[in-house]
Amino acid sequence: MRWQKKRDGFSMITAVFVIVLMATVAMFIMNISGKMVKETTAQYQREQSMLLANSYIEYAVMSVMSNEHNTSNCLDNITGKYEGYNIDVNISYIGNDENLGGASSSSCSRILSSSVTTPKSPLNIIVDVFVGYEDYDDINANPQRITYHKRKLIKI
Repeated sequence: MRWQKKRDGFSMITAVFVIVLMATVAMFIMNISGKMVKETTAQYQREQSMLLANSYIEYAVMSVMSNEHNTSNCLDNITGKYEGYNIDVNISYIGNDENLGGASSSSCSRILSSSVTTPKSPLNIIVDVFVGYEDYDDINANPQRITYHKRKLIKI
């Protein structure tokens, strides 16, 4: 009978130890799971901003090619919004003044170089795309703004 009483106490201590051990493992698993969800969300936002930047570069090239840049109309900036993303595209021109409508009639404010010696040189543009978004996982009142930047030089 005596031995039985001591054994009941040992079983209770073992059960408490196992419960504490399982609770610790469960907390560890929940912590890892939360970090994985946060990293997946950040990766999704980063990939989405990269895709938007590529799309807006193509859109800028299409807009410049369809725009009459040798008249007084010159495309310098494109802005857009898409599901929480703010996109700002700045277009700079490099090329012969004749391709830009001459220095006097051109309204291009972003001409980087117009001293090209050969008149048949193609018009080049530098497209800077800035995609800004807020971190979904930031719980502060003013969430952190993240900006992805991509620059591309394109011959028109």
